[in-house]
Amino acid sequence: MAVPAAALALLAAVLFGAGVPLSKILLKGASPAALAPLFYLGSGILLALTRLLWKGRGGTPLSRRDLPWLAASTLCGGMLAPLILLWGLQRVGGLASSLLLNLEGVFTVLLAWALFREKVGGRVLAAVALAAAGAVWLTAPQEGSTTLAGALAVAASCACWGMDNNVTRRISGADPLVLGFWKSLVAGLVGAGIALALGVEVPGWGTVLGALAVGALSYGASLACFILALRGLGASRTAAYFGVAPFAGALMSILLLGERPTLAVGGAGVLMAVAVGLLLGEEAWYPASR
Repeated sequence: MAVPAAALALLAAVLFGAGVPLSKILLKGASPAALAPLFYLGSGILLALTRLLWKGRGGTPLSRRDLPWLAASTLCGGMLAPLILLWGLQRVGGLASSLLLNLEGVFTVLLAWALFREKVGGRVLAAVALAAAGAVWLTAPQEGSTTLAGALAVAASCACWGMDNNVTRRISGADPLVLGFWKSLVAGLVGAGIALALGVEVPGWGTVLGALAVGALSYGASLACFILALRGLGASRTAAYFGVAPFAGALMSILLLGERPTLAVGGAGVLMAVAVGLLLGEEAWYPASR
């Protein structure tokens, strides 16, 4: 029995959102420099298996002209973004971090406008203002689990993924599973090599296997489900469902980490939910690169 496309889109959102609280748990036994490559190695392994079993293959083969865009995507989204996010997660609670991930959509649209000359309407400017207000609220003094440095790091990771989304759109005609596989493999291997060269402590086998599993689920499986949903729902409707990912992460932070919502978290969540709603009409918003 075929799984409905809407269910796949929601599953993609939940899997990606779960990455925040699960990452905070893994950070107790490893450094960001050790975990980030493992996440993408796990994603690469799962995507390779998915690509072998996938019957509905599609997209054009990668060409030499695509390689600079793929390299930029790998650097921004596969290496810098997860590393900076994990550093921020050490200083920000899971609830606040999950909500701050809404900034990815804002940065995606802003970078599309500033660097790639895409048109931006008034609703996008309103969404940017609301999301920025929510992000500022999350760093309010009464939010004890949030530091300014940590919040800025999470925001910077969103900027990296926003750039990733934009450069990936330049090669979006290629098979997305192939793109995801090469991005994950290169990011994981290069990141691991750099970490070892710098003398980063290798975590225990339990943490290694946990990190590979989180990468496979929150990045690899999430992407596979997202692609299947795209084929059944189209971009805008899939984006609407995927927009619940930060809020799913916030809910799971309550369940898995035992965090409690505060006034700052609640108020910022409302502002960012409205911002996401405004951005849903913008094609540049949805994170097709993952």
